Amino acid sequence: MTAAQFRSLALKMSGASEHAHHGHPDFRAGGKVFATLGYPDENFAMIRLTPEQQSEFCAVHPEALAPVKGAWGLRGATQVRLAKTDAEIAGAALSAAWRNIQPKERSRR
Repeated sequence: MTAAQFRSLALKMSGASEHAHHGHPDFRAGGKVFATLGYPDENFAMIRLTPEQQSEFCAVHPEALAPVKGAWGLRGATQVRLAKTDAEIAGAALSAAWRNIQPKERSRR
């Protein structure tokens, strides 16, 4: 997968737009970041998953996905090795990250 392909997949999420975050392109919906390109370098992207989702995705696709080092990784920040992933893996992970930032419906009392 190339950076351009990752960007295209991220921007297909409903309401997604591209901005910049710490000098890297990021992808947001509703003002919240769900993915970043070029971190730590141009060979990688980052997707914000829950720790549980991260564990599942990384176990199934260890060559493509790995926790980011440090505290962010413990909270679900997941590195994507662009050259080792494909549209199916990246699309599923991006969809999960996008869903994670959607507003939760409040129950009526």
